[in-house]
Amino acid sequence: MKTSNGNTSVMDMFEKGKVLKICAPMVRYSKLAFRSLVRKYDCDICFTPMIVASDFMRSVKARDSEFTTNESDRPLIVQFAAPDAQTLADAACVVAPFSDGVDLNCGCPQRWAMSSGFGACLINKPELVKDMVRHVRNQVGNPNYTASIKIRIHNDLRRTVDLCQKAESAGVSWITVHGRTAEERHQPVHYDAIKTIKDSLSIPVIANGDIKYLRDVESTHQLTGVDGVMAARGLLANPAMFSGYEDTPLECIWDWVDISIEQGTQFTCFHHHLIYMLERVSSQPERKVFNSLSSTSAVIDYLENTYGSVRDLGNKIGPEAMSELTGTGSGTRTEAGYHQRPSLEMTLQWTVVALFLYVEMGILVILCLPFISARRWQSIFQLRIWNCVTRFWNKVFLTMIIILIVLFLDAVREVRKYSAKELGTDTKLQPNMFDHLHMKLFRAQRNLYISGFALFLWLVMKRVITLINQLASVTGSTAALQAQAENSTQTAKKCKEDNELLKQTLMEGKGDKATGEGMKLLREEVEKLREELRTSGDALKNSQSEADAMKKQMDGYAREYERLLKEHQELQNLQDSGNKKDD
Repeated sequence: MKTSNGNTSVMDMFEKGKVLKICAPMVRYSKLAFRSLVRKYDCDICFTPMIVASDFMRSVKARDSEFTTNESDRPLIVQFAAPDAQTLADAACVVAPFSDGVDLNCGCPQRWAMSSGFGACLINKPELVKDMVRHVRNQVGNPNYTASIKIRIHNDLRRTVDLCQKAESAGVSWITVHGRTAEERHQPVHYDAIKTIKDSLSIPVIANGDIKYLRDVESTHQLTGVDGVMAARGLLANPAMFSGYEDTPLECIWDWVDISIEQGTQFTCFHHHLIYMLERVSSQPERKVFNSLSSTSAVIDYLENTYGSVRDLGNKIGPEAMSELTGTGSGTRTEAGYHQRPSLEMTLQWTVVALFLYVEMGILVILCLPFISARRWQSIFQLRIWNCVTRFWNKVFLTMIIILIVLFLDAVREVRKYSAKELGTDTKLQPNMFDHLHMKLFRAQRNLYISGFALFLWLVMKRVITLINQLASVTGSTAALQAQAENSTQTAKKCKEDNELLKQTLMEGKGDKATGEGMKLLREEVEKLREELRTSGDALKNSQSEADAMKKQMDGYAREYERLLKEHQELQNLQDSGNKKDD
């Protein structure tokens, strides 16, 4: 750590009417490399990440890893988390030769911090905070060295005002107010509370919370009257925010690469910062590819192949680079000065969707060919291969519906993202911002149309196939009924013709001869039938006569048998009487 012998105080920067732009303390992120980057883009004051004072004082290794700086890293405020006044004062004395002030963290809402006795729990201990500020003031020898606090607000704002006034009486240099309570995370910032605190104090007040663009700095100042604005996530997403850039310019990205390589930044930190910087200016597939990179060389290759090197175009866009914007260059520049070569190329995901759309269109054209009947399609659908496909058809259909709906909603999100983009007229914005946003919007709209038409045609194709099968069934039934009706019609027609012919024959005289011959034949047949009937009758009579004769004969035989039986009985009786006389 190198010392700085500056004789000026940070307090001199708080000029009336000027709003200081400050980089917030961010654990793991607001380290020396990132502070060096944001200072290049109009950041007035930088904070270190929060350092636990007790650990910092206990270990040389902790001091070397947690606090690094250099001569150009000014103005610099070191933020400590401490549970008591003496620990904070000791840590302040150690870093005082290498920084411009210390800040006491009274706003960290994380449980581990509050359970350790520091962070947001300190806002409920105003006397302790007052004592801690006084100890720093008394023990640091440099009168220009600042002692500040960063707080959150209470639900009862009077308690917050009381805390701030007690800290002011102890000699605090300024107070940073995060306009949320310790329980709130992403709720709207309470600007009215910040204004009340500012109006109750005579020292500078800095506002913190939801600062994402340069215009937010001015609007926050107008709402609250604060002397400075502190940004955290907004700077992570766009380190050049305070210079007026809506999104991270390519120049800033390559500056980060150079600074990280020069200072030996760990890859995890280097990569994470780039992930934040590229989030607004890259699509979801691009972010997925970039997030999977695992080495510094791979990241640099990706940036050069995807966006190009700022060194090829100059640090700023000038007249010589306008040819890139008018179409004579090899790519499209983004709103942040990017030379993004593949902006017109479709990703693999959307290429597959577009191919799927073309296949759907081809299938629908084939299904609608006029010379292939519905019954022919039905016979094709009844082939064995289609029977195998039918088993999984419903699952495949629903799966494709879900996939296409997800892609459609993602495309809608992209369209809304780039359609709702508010473009400023600040002269510091790159002049090709509109071109790139329009290109992004065009690509999102193209994806929206592709996914929407693919979804629509998928439903239409399902319905067409169903209608073809229904039409084929109806056509088959209609053909069978039509054949049956034709047969019945032909039979009825033939009968009608025969009846008409017979009627004509009977009504007209032309058929007398044919009728006479027919009647003659009929009479002959009747005579034959009568003769046969007469013969049958005679035979029946003869048979009846023979039966009567036989009956009479049988009656005679019966009477004769009865007579013979009587005679036999009489002879038997005579014989018996004769035998008795002999005895």
